[in-house]
Amino acid sequence: MLARNRKMFVFLLVFFFSIAIDLGTKALVSALMEPGSSITLIPHVLSFTYTKNRGAAFGLFAGNGQIVFWSALVVVVLMLIWFFSSQQEKNVWTFVALGLMIGGAVGNLVDRIFMGKVVDFIDVGWWPVFNVADIEIVAGVIILIVVMILEMTARSVKEDSKKTGD
Repeated sequence: MLARNRKMFVFLLVFFFSIAIDLGTKALVSALMEPGSSITLIPHVLSFTYTKNRGAAFGLFAGNGQIVFWSALVVVVLMLIWFFSSQQEKNVWTFVALGLMIGGAVGNLVDRIFMGKVVDFIDVGWWPVFNVADIEIVAGVIILIVVMILEMTARSVKEDSKKTGD
C-alpha cells in the first residue's frame, strides 16, 4: 500500500509540475513577446520565437484543430486508463514518464480549449518551433521506452537463469 501511495504521489507531483512549468512558460512568452517576434538566446543555436500552433506537435495537421484536440484527449484518457490499471506492477520511473507525458498533453490541451491553438516558442532553427509540453512528452516517451527495455532485459535474464538452473 505504501509503495502504491508513493507511486501515486510521484505521478501527481510530476503531472502537476509539468502542467505548471508548461503553462507558466507559455504565459511568460505571451505576456512579454508579440506573436512572430524572436529573441536570440544563443546565436545560431537557440531562440525564443513566439508562434501559435493550430496543428499537432511541430505544426503537423495544421488547420485540423478539432481532430488534433479529440485525438489528444483520447490519448490522455487511454494513458490514464493504462496508468490506473497497472499501478502495482510498474516501477516508479514508469510513473515519472506517465506524469510527464500526461502533464505535457494536458498543458497543450488547456491551450487548445481556451485559445484554440498552442503557444510554441522554443526555436532551435533546424526543427519546428515547440514548447515545454512537447519536451515533457518526448522525455516521458524516452523514459518509458528505457524502462520497458530494462524490464524486458531483466525478465529475459531471469528466464535464462531459470533454464540453466542458476
